[in-house]
Amino acid sequence: MGKAIAVLGHYGSGKTEFSVNYAMHLKRSGVKTALLDLDIANPYFRSRERQKMLEEMGISIYFNEYGFDIAEDLPAITAKIRTPLEDETCTTVADIGGNDSGARIMNQFRKYFLAKETERYLVVNANRFETDTLEGALFHLRSIEEETGLSITGIVNNTHMLTETTTDDILKGYELCQKLSRSTGIPIVFSTCAKHLEDELKAQTKDDPDFRIFPMTLQMRPSWLDVPVG
Repeated sequence: MGKAIAVLGHYGSGKTEFSVNYAMHLKRSGVKTALLDLDIANPYFRSRERQKMLEEMGISIYFNEYGFDIAEDLPAITAKIRTPLEDETCTTVADIGGNDSGARIMNQFRKYFLAKETERYLVVNANRFETDTLEGALFHLRSIEEETGLSITGIVNNTHMLTETTTDDILKGYELCQKLSRSTGIPIVFSTCAKHLEDELKAQTKDDPDFRIFPMTLQMRPSWLDVPVG
């Protein structure tokens, strides 16, 4: 079996945005990469929407038996999805559905996420309702672990306000993720930021050797959402 990274979290935490950007990062680093879209709970902002772009980069994307979007996904999740997970030369990023209910799909593929080299990242947006407190974030983490029977191995601080995000938002999220990390013993693996904020964030966190910045470009946000109303 190959290496796999499962990306989990609360609805609206930015799991898909991180998954797509992380797959692109791996490919640019020279790694054979595949992306699994296992989010069958949310019909919006799904990694499969960037299928053409990802495939042009050389990233294989898997989401159902047919190779194109359909209305009913669950019956179409077949053995084909296991292909990259069985490939020892491939690193697979798995975009999992939100909350414990969305994470339930992992039970079909559990054996692939038990391997020693496998990671299971929890994406946290401290500006998102229900994960804006330690208690809320911890509840979602434990719920996902209980549903899947798999432990979270890393925390991704993905605190944002879409195009209105500032470094203050990211630092606020980092503070929450630090509390979550101390409470669980799970390390913070990344704090994401839009590329235009990277230099500012580096300057503000230069004295913290544990602050790992992961710059991203918005891939999943439709441009019509930025059009003023009225």
